[in-house]
Amino acid sequence: MRALAGLLRKEVYHILRDRRTLVVIIFLPIVQVILFGYAIRNDVSHVRLAVVDPAPDEATLAMRGRFEGTGVFRIVAVVPRARDLEDLFQRGEAQGAVVFEPNTAAHPDRGVLVISDATEPNTGSLVTAYALSVLQTYERDRPATAAGVRIVPAVRMRFNPTRESSNLFVPGLMAFILTIVSSLMTAISLTREKETGTMEALLVSPLRPWQIIAGKVAPYIAVGFISVVGVIAEARLIFHVPLRGSLLLLLVEGLLFIVVSLSLGILISARTSSQRVAMMGALAGTLLPTMLLSGFIFPIESLPAPLRALSAAMPARWFVLVIRGVMLKGIGLTYLWPPTLILLAMAAALLAASTRAFHERLDA
Repeated sequence: MRALAGLLRKEVYHILRDRRTLVVIIFLPIVQVILFGYAIRNDVSHVRLAVVDPAPDEATLAMRGRFEGTGVFRIVAVVPRARDLEDLFQRGEAQGAVVFEPNTAAHPDRGVLVISDATEPNTGSLVTAYALSVLQTYERDRPATAAGVRIVPAVRMRFNPTRESSNLFVPGLMAFILTIVSSLMTAISLTREKETGTMEALLVSPLRPWQIIAGKVAPYIAVGFISVVGVIAEARLIFHVPLRGSLLLLLVEGLLFIVVSLSLGILISARTSSQRVAMMGALAGTLLPTMLLSGFIFPIESLPAPLRALSAAMPARWFVLVIRGVMLKGIGLTYLWPPTLILLAMAAALLAASTRAFHERLDA
């Protein structure tokens, strides 16, 4: 019992002595509750809606007002032709669209077409259901016509017409797996070298610090690239997820995300002193945001405004956008250059920060 009591006292002493461990232990559960409490949502809001209205009249203007008045939709564009929607959907500027026929007020029986982006099947279904509800409410409140003509809405789901859930989750799994392989494993590996003292032995060798880092992380680049190829193969062969875009572009974007994740792992390891703290820091800084704030599972539009702003700083959010764009929409750099540029900027910033932190750690 004395030995057990001594071991407990020693462990408590180490935890209290390491301020970073203490901070992580205290604040990580609080952060988890906040993230899960606000991020797990089945509803959607702030839906970006485009409207095709070739000849606005009192009926179409009234229905547009109904959409804006729900608090769910936000009209981002009003265009005169249905073919103008293609660019809006490809760029991700619109999640749904309502197409009115000319002279809707006089001929409501011509119908209204509701289109939704089904790359996120749940979100697409909810957008469609909300839009149909708005149209049905307008139809119910509209004065009955003499001929009893009614508005008949039609529905079209784009990019994932069968609403397969695998088309949502399997591409996002690539970001999740690469985060584990790159950030978490790199952070733990480098921290282990410091704990065992082998890092000091490497530092007195002829190798320069950047060469040591490159030698340590190079295997994880290879493992991450193999993971990318494996996930794409499994997505196509097992889950039958389409690959409508360029495979080469997808592989290059995967390598870019690996570099971003590795840089984040190096930064975490340079700022921590033990594998335990490195693991908890990687969980809080990479895995949780990847699951909750990247759009991998839950739509970003359903998050509160502060978390939506925070999600913009998460590399996985932009990588998931790229994966779904290439695999489900078949688009290229013409539309994906903004998220690609953001990932490049993140890679450069994290590499600079991690290199500087690593040198500061060595000097200390």
